[in-house]
Amino acid sequence: MTEDSAGRLVVTLDLAGVTDKAGLMDRCVRDLSLPDWFGRNWDALADSLADPSVWPEGAADRGLVLVVTGWRGYAEARPDEWAVAEEVFAEATDRGPGLFVTLGPGGTSKGAAGRPGRSARG
Repeated sequence: MTEDSAGRLVVTLDLAGVTDKAGLMDRCVRDLSLPDWFGRNWDALADSLADPSVWPEGAADRGLVLVVTGWRGYAEARPDEWAVAEEVFAEATDRGPGLFVTLGPGGTSKGAAGRPGRSARG
């Protein structure tokens, strides 16, 4: 985790190698340090992203920037699921004060960089 110029905590959600919803949820648990009770479904993800009490330590006071990288493989493998994931990210930013979600490079660090995606801001 790092910090941006505004002092917000920056966390990377690395989706490299993820090709389904279960993999996405596993990465969210790992990269966002979500609690054991996290339900691993779309509603639970939206609720967790919008709830500063479950963000990584220090983020509730400073704000959270979530950079989603390596997303292209998932988007290509499961376009309908990826569309829902993007909606969840956007909804969470609307509900969660201090949350900013942006799509970073879509490929892996070993492959070509992905095109910039949509970002959501809260």
